[in-house]
Amino acid sequence: MTASMHAGPRTGRSGDPAAARALDLSGRDLVVDLARVACVLLVVVIHVLMVGVAVDADGAVTATQPLTEQPWFAVSTWAGQVMPLFFVLGGFASATSWASARRRGVTASEHVAGRLVRLARPAVPVFVVLAAALLVATLLGVDPALLDVVATGVGSPLWFLAAYAITQVAVPTMARLHETRPAVTFVTLATAAVLVDAARWSSGVTDVGLLNLVFVWLFVQQLGFAVASGWLGRAPRLLLVAVAAACWLSLPVLTTVGPWSPDMLAGLNPPTVPLMVLGVGQICVLTLLRPLLERLMATTPARAVVLAVGSRGMTIYLWHLPLLIAVLGICLALGGPLPEPGSAAWWWSRGPVALLVVGLACGVSLLTGRLEQPPRRRSADAVSPPVGVVVVAAALVVAPTFAVMLWGLDLPLAIAGAVALPLAVQLLAPRAR
Repeated sequence: MTASMHAGPRTGRSGDPAAARALDLSGRDLVVDLARVACVLLVVVIHVLMVGVAVDADGAVTATQPLTEQPWFAVSTWAGQVMPLFFVLGGFASATSWASARRRGVTASEHVAGRLVRLARPAVPVFVVLAAALLVATLLGVDPALLDVVATGVGSPLWFLAAYAITQVAVPTMARLHETRPAVTFVTLATAAVLVDAARWSSGVTDVGLLNLVFVWLFVQQLGFAVASGWLGRAPRLLLVAVAAACWLSLPVLTTVGPWSPDMLAGLNPPTVPLMVLGVGQICVLTLLRPLLERLMATTPARAVVLAVGSRGMTIYLWHLPLLIAVLGICLALGGPLPEPGSAAWWWSRGPVALLVVGLACGVSLLTGRLEQPPRRRSADAVSPPVGVVVVAAALVVAPTFAVMLWGLDLPLAIAGAVALPLAVQLLAPRAR
């Protein structure tokens, strides 16, 4: 992020010292950084709570999901499903990045190429390691049913790469629509999402809902554009409170009278209309909390944590489940302590396990963290690839991750990703004139 979440000078609103201190010297909006870090860490915690491993009397290993078995789980997702907010924040980053690129004379295809590279590069070692691990496990004769469960779980976060790549490709077009027809764009996307869900449930064909990978996530990304252009910053606080309250009060209606599941995780892939509602409510709440968060980000400890985790955000997101499964596998191999999933000891152990996973991911980032940074141009005279090459590279990024979202990770898809993503990065690299 390179600009304030509100329109206005870099020093903050009305010369507010806390707001000024909430921007670092590079102009980063630390409140947005804080929100993104909170989203990533919450995803890690939720996944740690969802993975349980037990060994029965016969020595067979079984995988369970203790969190989803709780009677309050579905309602808790109304607060814990933060992916809509993550896409809103991504939209804010995309809007400010594209505005900066245009000022420098960067073309749309060049900008999209850069965003795709930054998305694909951190995922390359993940696919390579997963492909190698699944190959070794297959050769060692690991129970195919158990391996399928583990691989599907480990690969579940990879859907984000497909969805986010789609939104990134559309940034220049959607930014132009936001500038010229903002209200019409929001209404069109929302209407299309509702029609897709209506067709999905009336036909009984779940795959129809895949169209909402475009409409739902572009709608939510568009909220980030609205933030970047100052819309929400200028809204009266009472209006923000009313809109946020209306969003959450509508969820019981949508999930009882309407066809949608009360479990917001169940409605993630394909994405559904309630996620748009959550996105609107979440960004209203974040805007209301901004003055408090600005004061928090004026403190050195908060900045240190956000910097330490935020600079490794994609690595933590992509690696936390493989590392969690690796830790559990080592415990099983060594006969280490594995509390019964769902027991009091298991619940109490989740905090230390989450901290361990985040710590290990930060360790991995020492090796792979540079992949989260934009690659350097080899020459000032280098040029970006043509539009056709960018389109092919985008397909190489989306195809394997989209397939993982549809069918779950397995050895062929892991190999496909380990081949397709490096090829996409290579195709998108600037070349000499």
